[in-house]
Amino acid sequence: MKENDKEIENLIEKMMTESTLESTSIDFTSKIMSQVLAIEKSKIKVYKPLISRSAWIFIGMSLIALTAYTVYSNNDVANFEIAKTYSEKASALFSGIHFSKNVLYALLVVPFMILVQIGVLKNYFDKKYEL
Repeated sequence: MKENDKEIENLIEKMMTESTLESTSIDFTSKIMSQVLAIEKSKIKVYKPLISRSAWIFIGMSLIALTAYTVYSNNDVANFEIAKTYSEKASALFSGIHFSKNVLYALLVVPFMILVQIGVLKNYFDKKYEL
């Protein structure tokens, strides 16, 4: 076993002396860095809002038009009758449900506090991850 190990060592030494070290080209580092920079530039994502500005304008104009139509329409009696019918059905549907004052206060305050927290946390993370 020892002789076999020595033969392997001799073979390795012979191979090491015969082989030369590989060297890189002169501009190897600059080529690698240019590839790294190209990869980093391709990974940068531009912020694109979920709903575009034109869509928001369309939504706003639609809401304004709907509000104007309901305010200035001449068939107020028919709209009132429809609203009265639906409000009677809704009140009959929810007539058996009673909430305590604490639950009502919670239903009013919790959404407001969530909106405040969203604003505070957004401001915090915007400052933390500022470019």
